[in-house]
Amino acid sequence: MESNSHRNSVIIKTGVIGIIANVLLASFKAVAGFVTGSIAIILDAVNNLSDALSSVITIIGAWYGGKLPDKEHPLGHGRAEYISASVISLIVLYAGFTSLIESVKKILDPSELNYTKVSLIIIIVAVLVKFILGSYVGRIGKEVNSKALMDSGKDAILDALISVTTLLAAVIYISFQVSTEAYLGGLISIYIIKTGSDMLKETVSDILGKRVDPEISKNIRKSIMSFEDVRGAYDLIMHNYGPNTLLCSVHIEVDESLNANRIDELSRQIASKVYEDYGVIMEAIGIYSVNTTDPEIIAIRRHVMNMIYSHDHILQVHGFRADSQKKTLQVDVIIEFSAPDRIGIYEHLVNDLKETYPDYDVNVTMDIDASD
Repeated sequence: MESNSHRNSVIIKTGVIGIIANVLLASFKAVAGFVTGSIAIILDAVNNLSDALSSVITIIGAWYGGKLPDKEHPLGHGRAEYISASVISLIVLYAGFTSLIESVKKILDPSELNYTKVSLIIIIVAVLVKFILGSYVGRIGKEVNSKALMDSGKDAILDALISVTTLLAAVIYISFQVSTEAYLGGLISIYIIKTGSDMLKETVSDILGKRVDPEISKNIRKSIMSFEDVRGAYDLIMHNYGPNTLLCSVHIEVDESLNANRIDELSRQIASKVYEDYGVIMEAIGIYSVNTTDPEIIAIRRHVMNMIYSHDHILQVHGFRADSQKKTLQVDVIIEFSAPDRIGIYEHLVNDLKETYPDYDVNVTMDIDASD
């Protein structure tokens, strides 16, 4: 696992490169704008300075997110990166709406176009710089798992896309004397708004606590099940406190014959393996004891499983425990979220179990479908 200090230094370094690139591009456009007397080019230079804001926000997010845990934030400050990513998403949305408004204004009140060699050269330079910068920042963002950097890279690519449409419109106008700039700009603006909305939705989902990546959850289960004494792994729940801070809890099924020493050893081995393989901290490992010696309990378990699975929308049944002396029966079920009436299904299967085992105190827990 990459250290947080190295990761943060990479993010900050990449953010500084973004600031320098945007400032240089803004300076180039400003000089050209003053030399040619073009207000449009000067305003575009100002826009590049505002683009540097994305890099500044990324740096601030990485710096604050990399702060060590303290009493008020014992699990660190990693979620600050999601906040910075959401701010960048808002900047992309703002750019999209601003571009759309300007495009609509040009459609309703078209002005005479005057493409000069200088303006075309500036557009070409802007496309190259923004595309290279966006590709570089996005690639680094993926390597260090920084949502803010990835979004900042997308922002630069979208700026390059706007410049490409301007260049295409210039070529069409020079060749055929047909003005398409406003219409192409409008289409690209809608695409930018859609992209910004998707970016914001994803970062807000990270902040709220979204479902864990199926590949990660399946791999963790596989690692846990690799231990001979583990008969099953259930209720795997992960909490995200930042890109590199994932906490996990799980219930494991083991034979009732295992003693406390072996269970303690097994829990430590599982926690160590999961952290070494995936960098995920096992904050809790609960135990389900499986009866493997009492034929009556084994038969009840098999019958209860079949009864519950006979209902629609049942994803999983686990945590079964019954005591023929105390007359208690406990089991956990997971009903899929897409079920039309989860509570109704739950109540129906509880009633079925109580009718089938009237002498038992039946307790059914409806767990959530938290991971694959």
